[in-house]
Amino acid sequence: MKIISLLQQVDVAEKIKNAPDESYQIGVVIGSFIPFVILIGIAYWMYNRAKKRE
Repeated sequence: MKIISLLQQVDVAEKIKNAPDESYQIGVVIGSFIPFVILIGIAYWMYNRAKKRE
Protein backbone atom coordinates (compact mmCIF):
# COMPACT_ATOMS: atom_id res chain seq x y z
CA MET A 1 0.00 0.00 0.00
CA LYS A 2 2.88 2.34 0.72
CA ILE A 3 4.27 1.88 -2.80
CA ILE A 4 0.94 2.89 -4.34
CA SER A 5 0.75 6.05 -2.22
CA LEU A 6 4.29 6.99 -3.29
CA LEU A 7 3.38 6.58 -6.94
CA GLN A 8 0.26 8.72 -6.56
CA GLN A 9 2.01 11.76 -5.07
CA VAL A 10 1.98 14.39 -7.80
CA ASP A 11 3.28 17.93 -7.54
CA VAL A 12 0.44 19.85 -9.17
CA ALA A 13 2.17 23.23 -8.84
CA GLU A 14 5.21 21.96 -10.75
CA LYS A 15 3.05 20.45 -13.50
CA ILE A 16 1.15 23.71 -13.91
CA LYS A 17 4.38 25.69 -14.00
CA ASN A 18 5.76 23.47 -16.78
CA ALA A 19 2.45 23.33 -18.69
CA PRO A 20 2.68 23.95 -22.45
CA ASP A 21 -0.68 25.76 -22.61
CA GLU A 22 -3.76 26.63 -20.58
CA SER A 23 -5.82 23.60 -21.58
CA TYR A 24 -3.14 21.37 -20.02
CA GLN A 25 -3.38 23.37 -16.79
CA ILE A 26 -7.15 22.88 -16.66
CA GLY A 27 -6.70 19.15 -17.23
CA VAL A 28 -4.18 18.87 -14.39
CA VAL A 29 -6.50 20.68 -11.98
CA ILE A 30 -9.51 18.58 -12.96
CA GLY A 31 -7.46 15.39 -12.76
CA SER A 32 -6.27 16.24 -9.27
CA PHE A 33 -9.87 16.69 -8.03
CA ILE A 34 -11.39 13.56 -9.62
CA PRO A 35 -10.26 11.14 -6.85
CA PHE A 36 -11.84 13.35 -4.18
CA VAL A 37 -15.10 13.63 -6.11
CA ILE A 38 -15.23 9.84 -6.52
CA LEU A 39 -14.59 9.32 -2.79
CA ILE A 40 -17.33 11.80 -1.89
CA GLY A 41 -19.72 10.02 -4.25
CA ILE A 42 -18.94 6.62 -2.71
CA ALA A 43 -19.36 8.01 0.81
CA TYR A 44 -22.72 9.55 -0.11
CA TRP A 45 -23.89 6.29 -1.69
CA MET A 46 -22.87 4.33 1.42
CA TYR A 47 -24.65 6.87 3.64
CA ASN A 48 -27.88 6.55 1.64
CA ARG A 49 -27.76 2.75 1.74
CA ALA A 50 -27.23 2.78 5.52
CA LYS A 51 -30.03 5.32 5.97
CA LYS A 52 -32.51 3.27 3.92
CA ARG A 53 -31.66 0.11 5.86
CA GLU A 54 -33.09 1.55 9.09
